[in-house]
Amino acid sequence: MRKFWGILLISSLLMGCTAQQIQETVGAVLGTTYGNPTEQEAGQGLKDALGVGITKGMGLLSQTDGFLGNDLVRIPWPEQAKQVKDIMLSLGMDKQVENVTTSLNRAAEKASGIAIDVFLQSIKQMTVTDAIQIITGGNGAGTAYLKKTTTPILTEKFRPIIDQSLGQVNATKYWTDATTIYNRVPLVKPVNTDLTGFVTEKALDGVFKMVEKEENNIRANPLARTTEILKKVFSFADKNKK
Repeated sequence: MRKFWGILLISSLLMGCTAQQIQETVGAVLGTTYGNPTEQEAGQGLKDALGVGITKGMGLLSQTDGFLGNDLVRIPWPEQAKQVKDIMLSLGMDKQVENVTTSLNRAAEKASGIAIDVFLQSIKQMTVTDAIQIITGGNGAGTAYLKKTTTPILTEKFRPIIDQSLGQVNATKYWTDATTIYNRVPLVKPVNTDLTGFVTEKALDGVFKMVEKEENNIRANPLARTTEILKKVFSFADKNKK
């Protein structure tokens, strides 16, 4: 009980402190200090951290409005089709424009759930050297590793699911309707966007942004380190920031 009141008393003093300062202060109150992790602990701690970030991030993205309702990852109209959107809006076709935007994001939401297994498989293959470099590499280092090791296979797996999902949520129909209307306008350059390729690329961008957000949260926020091994490994990382 005395430890609880001690934490409560100092909580108002922690505003503006660095992650390391918070960790050290809380550790002092609890009587807990963390030495350097072993190589095995470093590897397991990083895998746990990325696993937490991946599971949470993909869970958020795969639910309804996971993409559409999130400004960080929402998929816009293709840049090369911006004129299509502008002309449709000028013609009062706001609903049709909204249908396209919604359906593109719904397709990404349907596909994002499969990323979990691909990411976890990549994490299993991570070496101890990889883990230590990532731990001390600073914000986004783990996500950068996952980008390097999973982008090709994720693209291969995402594309057919995105293609199927675009049909299921009527994105293909809405897109065809929109571009057909636009392409009838005299003197305009016809739009022939690879919609599946575009949504696949943007969906993967969103997936990696969410993983990085969760990774960085664990790095910056000691309270997000929910296990002893995470606390030990990232306390070490705090003391060895580049």
